[in-house]
Amino acid sequence: MTDHQHSSSRTAWMIVALLFPVALLNYLDRQMIASMKVSVMADVTSIGSEANWGYMLGQFKWVYAFFSPVGGYIADRFSRKYTIFGSLLIWSVITYLTGHVQDYHELLWARTAMGISEAFYIPAALALITDFHTGGTRSRAVGVHQSGIYCGVMLGGFAGYVNEWPDFGWRGAFDYTGLAGILYAVPLLLLLKDAPRALNSAPASKPAVFTVARELFTNRAFLLLVLYFTLPAVAAWIVRDWMPAILQKEFNISQGKAGVSAALYWQAAALASAMLGGWLADRWMKRTQRGRIYVSAIGMVLFVPALFGVGNAPAMHSFGLAIASLILFGIGWGFFDGNNMPILSQITRPEVRATGYGIMNFVSMSSGGLADWGFGVLNDRHVPLNVSFGIFASLCLISVAIVLMIRPKESSGVGP
Repeated sequence: MTDHQHSSSRTAWMIVALLFPVALLNYLDRQMIASMKVSVMADVTSIGSEANWGYMLGQFKWVYAFFSPVGGYIADRFSRKYTIFGSLLIWSVITYLTGHVQDYHELLWARTAMGISEAFYIPAALALITDFHTGGTRSRAVGVHQSGIYCGVMLGGFAGYVNEWPDFGWRGAFDYTGLAGILYAVPLLLLLKDAPRALNSAPASKPAVFTVARELFTNRAFLLLVLYFTLPAVAAWIVRDWMPAILQKEFNISQGKAGVSAALYWQAAALASAMLGGWLADRWMKRTQRGRIYVSAIGMVLFVPALFGVGNAPAMHSFGLAIASLILFGIGWGFFDGNNMPILSQITRPEVRATGYGIMNFVSMSSGGLADWGFGVLNDRHVPLNVSFGIFASLCLISVAIVLMIRPKESSGVGP
């Protein structure tokens, strides 16, 4: 390896290291509010019902979904670096302000603003990583970045305990998390950089929005990937947003224990499997252009028994089955989550990848928002958990067939 290659490799991994804390903060506040649901609803009494709580979670996702393609297009058209910086700074200010809301409407607007600001991050960050990691480290690099998300969710799982701390509570958790993001935005602005054009395999053109839309929506492989990305994510949002409350209610445990149990085990499993899945996908790619697709499909297969286990554990009065099923879900999630952007990179040009991922987020998050709201309604109507999770498992089974239909073209000129 030449000195230039060594330098390029160091820079590529420095980008991942800089974005790791941002990914952590991006998901920390999402998990905190799920883990502290009981405390927030007890303090902000105007929330009133499970359906209202579900609508608030859904509102976050709907605005996040709408602005994801916008953020992706801005990152493609202008600068990934400044898109990431602006997103982090604004959502951190809103996180701080969330700790000072007084009623349901203020909380709803705070989560709405949070959804807008956070929507700009993930498409830009993953596109920047794949800009720098152009060869055999792409899945591993994305896997490391996604592990920051898992760490954020795990850390947020402990937030259920903060209500027991004197003069801190759920409001203090949002205050300090917001301040941490504001402070980290300064070194991020100074050290993060956009990829030189020479690192990208395609011409450095910046097509207009309608040209990008036409290019993506006439790409059969991209449309299949959007559908594949959406179906299992619906189940993941229910697990992430509702599992703390489910475990607390069904197994009569404390809010703190429920929050940790709902986040720690499956996110730790996802972290480990993202690393393993990234390594396996990069190695499998040396044999076939469908290597990353096969690894992702393996993860999807694991979702099916995991969701059936989660749904049936309360009826079987087995907390152990619930945790084991969540761990299995986490293993599958790491294989799935770490390969979505690398698969997208095989079927699209670098100049449209952030927009493409934003569109994927738009469809996925919109569906996840509907699922959050619908799950709250189902809870109010006392629909059995095994029925709801059985539906999610069926969607994941369909997803296995969908991802295997994606066939990257080796001669397309798209980098590996």
